[in-house]
Amino acid sequence: MDGTETRQRRAEELGLRYALSIGKLPRVSEDGPLSVPESQRVSPKLLGTELSRETALSIGLQGKKLRAFSCELTRSPYGVFPETAFTVTCQIMVPLLLSGLGMMTAGLVMNTIQHWPVFMEVKDLLTLVPPLVGLKGNLEMTLASRLSTAANTGQIDDPREQHRVISSNLALVQVQATVVGFLAAMAALLLGALSRGELDFEKVELLCASSVITAFLAAFALGMLMVCIVIGARKLGVNPDNIATPIAASLGDLITLSILAFFSSFFYKHKDSRYLTPLVCIGLMALTPVWVLIAKKNPPIMKILKFGWFPIILAMMISSFGGLILNKTISKEQYKGMAIFTPIICGVGGNLVAIQTSRISTYLHMWSTPGVLPLWMKKFWPNPCSAFCTSEINSMSARVLLFLVIPGHLIFLYVIYLVEGHSVPNSKTFVVFYLLAGLIQVTILLYLAEVMARLTWHQALDPDNHCIPYLTGLGDLLGTGLLALCFLISWLLSEAELDGILELASGPP
Repeated sequence: MDGTETRQRRAEELGLRYALSIGKLPRVSEDGPLSVPESQRVSPKLLGTELSRETALSIGLQGKKLRAFSCELTRSPYGVFPETAFTVTCQIMVPLLLSGLGMMTAGLVMNTIQHWPVFMEVKDLLTLVPPLVGLKGNLEMTLASRLSTAANTGQIDDPREQHRVISSNLALVQVQATVVGFLAAMAALLLGALSRGELDFEKVELLCASSVITAFLAAFALGMLMVCIVIGARKLGVNPDNIATPIAASLGDLITLSILAFFSSFFYKHKDSRYLTPLVCIGLMALTPVWVLIAKKNPPIMKILKFGWFPIILAMMISSFGGLILNKTISKEQYKGMAIFTPIICGVGGNLVAIQTSRISTYLHMWSTPGVLPLWMKKFWPNPCSAFCTSEINSMSARVLLFLVIPGHLIFLYVIYLVEGHSVPNSKTFVVFYLLAGLIQVTILLYLAEVMARLTWHQALDPDNHCIPYLTGLGDLLGTGLLALCFLISWLLSEAELDGILELASGPP
């Protein structure tokens, strides 16, 4: 071809993920400006109107060489529009408040069950609580993030593809839950043995059976819930990244704690039945090959099944240390109310960082390819100011999430004081330190989410699978540790104040 011509191609044919519209081509040539003849210029057409209103791209060629092109991003062909801070806030606020109510209920349940005979006798069950509750971050939130990314990139619009993606993801979660539930029981036993200096073999079967069946049933229930939420959000035109993880958390803690309390008490009452707990463990483990066969239908899921164990196992271990802190503090007088606040501070931090990580992952899937970071995200360790204070979309969402921490915790505190005011500290000092702890926890987690997403994407790994487990596990550890510190500081200050009052009262008249 001797002249310069303009060709128009569908965005899908060019492998582009975004809708493009026609603009004017610059005049180009090897020697200088050259206009494109009107007879050789293709008029713009509206293509792919079911997914986007404008999906055209103009390309200027001279011979076989690309000389110019013009494009304009108007909207994603899969319906993902640019979001404002107000939109993000509105979409996140209601699910976050609902999740808070669920976590408060879980805290009240935990405050009750800690006095049950099985929890009084088998202390390691309390060590199990954070890693089992944390499975919603390791598994369900990761599942929600994968499905949200699939929905936002149009991978589940086709009914057949939707069935394949959903079934393989649910099968993957069941395999992970079964294995991690067993490993969590082993970790709780080992940590308990290290802290006490002895291993109680009589409680091994009860602990393993309770952990495995809790993880299995909670993963199944929450996995089905996630599927319904993502598909429903897709049909309603709401970004599932903003709502899926908080709604999972709204019931995740309560469902997990309820299942653990019910089955541990059941096994404790029937501890004379020699074969009950081993049969439960063996039966659930025997289902693992079935889930693996279902997961094989989806090659990317099989890749996660083969190589994705390290993040969730390490996250479980991190959460187990948080459980050890809870086990050592929950029964002491100066930590009264620890059981109520632990699910809340851990849950809020985990929810917010899971939302941010899911959004960053979707952003990277839309704007780049694994292994290649966008130019504006080349730094692995960005300046904290750039992570929170720029006009970039991920920075904006980080500010919104950080802004929700204090109001959210204040609402949760108010409701707790209304319901269980006699069981928790009511001093202003505790409230101030508690809010500060929540703010520090979420700030650290949001910054780490930005860093880890960049590092994993640079390594051609999916942040949905490799970041959320670490961050939610770290959120459990940070939340439990900072909460224990809040109780301790509040108690020390109150003791010092009481000593001062007693000194004044006992002084000379």
